[in-house]
Amino acid sequence: MNAEATRVDLAIVGGGIVGLATAYRVLERHPDLRLAILEKEPELATHQSGHNSGVLHAGLYYTPGSLKARLCREGKAALEAFASDHDIPFESCGKLVVALDESELGRLEALRERAEANGVRGLEVVGPERLRELEPHAAGIKALWSPSTGIIDFRRVALAIADEVRARGGAIHTGRAVTAITDRGDEQVIETTGGEVVARDVIACAGLHADRVAALTGDPGRERIVPFRGDYYTLTPDARGLVRGLIYPVPDPRFPFLGVHFTRRIDGQVWAGPNAVLAFAREGYRRRDFSPGDLAGVLTDRGFLRLAGRFWRMGAAEMWRDVSKRAFLADMRRYVPEIRDDQIVFGPSGVRAQALDPNGTLVDDFRLGGSRHVLHVRNAPSPAATASLAIGRELADRADERFELGAGVAV
Repeated sequence: MNAEATRVDLAIVGGGIVGLATAYRVLERHPDLRLAILEKEPELATHQSGHNSGVLHAGLYYTPGSLKARLCREGKAALEAFASDHDIPFESCGKLVVALDESELGRLEALRERAEANGVRGLEVVGPERLRELEPHAAGIKALWSPSTGIIDFRRVALAIADEVRARGGAIHTGRAVTAITDRGDEQVIETTGGEVVARDVIACAGLHADRVAALTGDPGRERIVPFRGDYYTLTPDARGLVRGLIYPVPDPRFPFLGVHFTRRIDGQVWAGPNAVLAFAREGYRRRDFSPGDLAGVLTDRGFLRLAGRFWRMGAAEMWRDVSKRAFLADMRRYVPEIRDDQIVFGPSGVRAQALDPNGTLVDDFRLGGSRHVLHVRNAPSPAATASLAIGRELADRADERFELGAGVAV
């Protein structure tokens, strides 16, 4: 063993908003704990935490009683309190889930029932007149209005949480990719590109590489991460007035993704999207990004082949919309008919780390797991940013129980 190895009580792999929130929650309870965050990028929160729509989700969509439902509700309240304490602007601009025709009314009612079961505040079913009052340029015959849904800059939140971690004595090491993890009984030896770290316990919050980090620990789980890229168009400044808040379609439970929607950003921009196409690299933010190994890993996975077999038509439509501005615009105009071709510009993109079970089912809920000395966040797509402080609290609870963090420091 390297005599100069960094020795800590707890190592957290991943410096996104979930890893940072977990470190923050642990140090709130155990201020004397020696804790280190290991992040492979030179900066924090540069992947899912920094490539998202910035929506503070109220919890409309999630199965009542699920981790997503509970932690989204708790996390939103905690995040808003944290933002207020740290002078981070956020806004409850509201979300309008729009039914375009009568065929969607049953699903809209089912969504209302689910949202009420999840304790979403202030819900209102609105007809055409109220709909136009809320969003004067939106189409639709009926809608569900969620006034508590909001917007925020999640990367700014993540960096503020990082400041709190450092203030509590936590170490944050950037540019240190984890290459191996060896279990040596009472300690975990973590090889990184910046040297060796020895920890009593590990929590992995590795996002797009969650399954790979899990495999390094000898506990790969049954899930595999499939990267889905989502591209957005941005509305030009003269068109931003067409959207006041958030305009969403009624979700179709037959399909795994929501479809195009409109998002007003905290900086005043308006985004439209995203689509959902297979990324050809784990971190493939551009259409031309390509990793032969990453792509081969997906295309040879039995679970993905089963998924593709069920949704190939939807996948083909998403791919066409990805390359056709006209097709993307046509979807936008279903909800905001006045948008013109010259009022949209190809904009940012993100990659969603979506876990897939071997039977070809996308993992719907947050999924946490692990072994005696390691905890894994195996699936944490949206609304993980909204729920981050609650996910961190949940992981801190499990770490207290599994790792006995209160028993004192190691070594």
